[in-house]
Amino acid sequence: MSDKPNLLIRLFRGTWRLIDFSRRIAHLTFLLIFFTVVGGVIVATSGERVILVRDGTALIVAPEGMVVEQYSVEPTERAISRLMDEETPETRMRDLIQSIQLATTDDRIQRMVIDTDYLWGIGVSKLQELKGIISEFKATGKEVIAYGHGMSQHQYYLASLADEVWLHPEGLVLLEGYGVYRNYYKEGLDKLSVDVHLFRVGEYKSAAEPFVRNDMSDFSREANRYWLDSLWEEVLEDLAANRGMRPEQLSEHVEQFAERLREAGGRGSEAALEAGLVDRLATRDELREYLIDRGTYDSSIESFRQIDFDTYLKAVQSAPRPFTDRVAVVVAQGAIVGGDQPQGTVGGESTARLIRQARTDTQVKAVVLRVDSPGGSVLPSEQIRREIELTRQAGKPVIVSMSSVAASGGYWISMSADEIWASPTTITGSIGIYGLLTNFPRTLQKVGIHTDGVGTTRIAGATRADRDLPDNMADIIQQIIDDGYERFIEKVADARDMTSEAVDRVARGRVWSGAQARDRGLVDELGGLEDAIASAARHAGISDYQVEYVEKQPSAIEQFFIDITAGLPRLTRSGSAMGWLSGMLPASMKTDLQLLMDQPRNQPVGVYAYCFCSVD
Repeated sequence: MSDKPNLLIRLFRGTWRLIDFSRRIAHLTFLLIFFTVVGGVIVATSGERVILVRDGTALIVAPEGMVVEQYSVEPTERAISRLMDEETPETRMRDLIQSIQLATTDDRIQRMVIDTDYLWGIGVSKLQELKGIISEFKATGKEVIAYGHGMSQHQYYLASLADEVWLHPEGLVLLEGYGVYRNYYKEGLDKLSVDVHLFRVGEYKSAAEPFVRNDMSDFSREANRYWLDSLWEEVLEDLAANRGMRPEQLSEHVEQFAERLREAGGRGSEAALEAGLVDRLATRDELREYLIDRGTYDSSIESFRQIDFDTYLKAVQSAPRPFTDRVAVVVAQGAIVGGDQPQGTVGGESTARLIRQARTDTQVKAVVLRVDSPGGSVLPSEQIRREIELTRQAGKPVIVSMSSVAASGGYWISMSADEIWASPTTITGSIGIYGLLTNFPRTLQKVGIHTDGVGTTRIAGATRADRDLPDNMADIIQQIIDDGYERFIEKVADARDMTSEAVDRVARGRVWSGAQARDRGLVDELGGLEDAIASAARHAGISDYQVEYVEKQPSAIEQFFIDITAGLPRLTRSGSAMGWLSGMLPASMKTDLQLLMDQPRNQPVGVYAYCFCSVD
C-alpha cells in the first residue's frame, strides 16, 4: 500500500465528507436564520431560571439511551441534534450517581421512581456501581419503586435494585444470559477477491479473526466462554440477592422460560409475576394514582410531585469551592486512535493533553483515569501511558478505574498506574497486538485494471493495496508485531511487578473478567469509580477535596448554542433516517467495517491493541 489511501477508501471518505459538510452547512444556515428571528425574544425574556425542590418530591431516575462515561458527540453538534430531534440519547453515569447521592441526604426527596422504558444499554459494571449508590438511598428508609412496560436484561437489573418492581400487564421480562456472536467474512471477501493479511501474537487475540475465518476459533470459543460464564454467574447472584431468591431459581427460569410462558398462557407479565421477578402488574396511570396517594399531589401537572434526576442535579449542584485540593478525573472512553479527537474517542494527543493538564495544575493532588475502552492503535496508547508515567514521576498518584471494558489498548493505558480498580464484571486483559493489511489486485483484475511497474528495492511499493503482498514484507510485518508484543509484555511486567513469563501466561490476547484479572495479578482491587477516587485521595494524603472532571471545554460559541437550545422545543418528532438505518446494522458489523476501512495514512500497516469483547 502506498502512502495514499487506495481508491475505494478515498472515494468512500470523500463522499462521506461531502455529505457531512453539506449537512453541517444546512444546519448552520438554518440556525443563523432561526436565531436571527427569535434571538430578540429569547434575550428579552431570558433570566436565570430558579428550579425549586419542594418537600414530598419523588426523584425520577429515567436514563435515556446509552449510559456512558462522557457524551460521545461534541457540544455544538449535540445542541443542534437536540433541536432537530436527531439526537442519539445518552445519559452520563456521573450524573446518575451524583443526583442519587445528593437525593440520599435531601429531606425534600421522599422516594425514588426508576423508569426503565427509555434505557437502551448500560454495562454490567455500571449497574453494579448503581447498586451500591441506590442501596445507600434505600438505607435511609426512602422507598424505591421501578416501573417498565417491558424489560430487557439490563433494564431488569436496574429495576431489581428497587424495593418493588412494577410491570405493565402487557409487558415482559426477558432474561437471556450473555453471548458473543460476530459476523465472519472470509468467504465473502474471497468471492470479492480481497486478500486480508493478519499478523498477530497470541492464539487468543481474536479481534480480526472474522476477516480470515468463517467461524469462531477454538481458542476464542474457550476464552469467551470462560469470562462469559463468570459474568453471567455474577449477574445471577446480584439479581437473586436483589429479589431475595437463589441464583439457581433464576437460572432455571431462564432455561425453562418457554415452558413457564406456556403455563402462564403466553402472558409474559404473568410469568414474571409467578417467578417472583416483579411484585405488581399495573398500568402507568395506576402507578401514578398510587404515588399520588403515597406522596404529594401537584396540581400544576395533575400528578404526584416529582423532579427528574437531570433537573434535580441542576437545582442542587453547588459550584466547586475555590482554592481546595482536587482529585482530577480524566475519562478515556471509546476506541484509541491517534491525534486530537472529540469526546467519545480516546485520542493519543487529546487524552494525553488532559492528563498533562491535570499534572500541571497545582490544585490537583491526584488523578483518576476512568477507562471504558476496548483499545485501538498502539502508538496513541503508548502516548497516554507515558503521560501517566510522567504524572507519577511528578509526585502525583494515578489510579485507574476500569468501567465496562478496559481491554487490550485499554489495558495498555492502564497498566502504569499506582493502582488499578475494576468491577468484578469489567472486561479486561486481552494483552496482545495484531496487524491488519488488505489488498485486492484480483478484484481490480476482474474489471480490467492491472498494476505493474519497477522499484529500486525488493520492498518498494510492497504494501500497495493493488499489489500482492510479497513474502519478505509479510515477514517484516510479523517481526514488528512480535516485537510489539514483547514490549507490551515487558511493560506490563515492569508495571505490575511480575516476570515476563508470568505475564505471558495470562496474556496472549486472552480476555478476563475483572474478578478473574484480579486473581491473576492484572488488577489490584475490585470496586467502582467512587472507590478509586477515595483511593486516589488516600494516596495523595488528602481528606478535604473536590472531584473535578478534566475535559475539553466548549468554546464561547459552543456554550451559546448549548444554553440557547436547552430550553427550546424540538422542531420535529420524525427522528433521523440515518440513525434508523444505522441501527439496522449489528454493532459488531459496524465495528468490523470500521477496522477494515480505517487503514492508517501515516503507517504502512495498522498495528492495533484492540479487543472485540462486547456482549449481547
